[in-house]
Amino acid sequence: MKITILCENAAGHELARYCLAEWGFSAFVQVNDVNILFDTGHTEVYKHNAEQLKIDLNNTHFVVLSHYHWDHTGGLRFHNLKTKKKIILHPQILEKLPQDESQRIRHDFQIVTSNKPLEFSKNIYYLGEIPRKTNFEKGRYKDDPMLDDSALAIKTAKGAIVITGCSHSGVCNICQYAKEVTGQKLYAVLGGLHLFENDKKAIEGTIKYFRTEKPKFLFPMHCVDLPAMVEFYHNFGCKKYSSGDTIQLDC
Repeated sequence: MKITILCENAAGHELARYCLAEWGFSAFVQVNDVNILFDTGHTEVYKHNAEQLKIDLNNTHFVVLSHYHWDHTGGLRFHNLKTKKKIILHPQILEKLPQDESQRIRHDFQIVTSNKPLEFSKNIYYLGEIPRKTNFEKGRYKDDPMLDDSALAIKTAKGAIVITGCSHSGVCNICQYAKEVTGQKLYAVLGGLHLFENDKKAIEGTIKYFRTEKPKFLFPMHCVDLPAMVEFYHNFGCKKYSSGDTIQLDC
């Protein structure tokens, strides 16, 4: 399984000469001969980086959106996909996006909406609405309950791999639901975790959760500030991954 980070807040050191960065997230997931474009950042950065990394986005089989925020969906305005791809998303996303963006998605893609877990390819799940179970995660963004905030869960021989966009619903809530949907323990968790210094309760609860669950791999990115990243480094030895970096998992 190979995951290429097409857009992140920073550019990876090794490819900084070629890859751009912006506040946002996008990843190209290659697993079981299935290619998934997960989120698209805000601008054309994900496309530029894909070209620099010799990734042909026309080979995408599915586009998946984690939630409606501009830094995850805005890049779709600039896509140049030659055929209509299936796009998987929560139905509220089309209602929340600016009208012109929503209309373009309806016109350019084969839309699959779901608020429930959906196995859209063998062993690959869109999780739909995430139940809020923890007492240390807000599970919302400001005044928005963010019912559209979701994630991917992939069943493998070694456990579940969870890929998140921003985790507004709470990364631990997401992981618990991924375990329930897949029937597996956690093997790897990567993406935006939405952990910031001003919410120490969430950081401490999340660290405690992962110390208990013991996934083999943790890759916090995007909406994780430096103090939170330091906690992940001290507790789990996590390396920071950025635009242009690739993650290969033996699963």
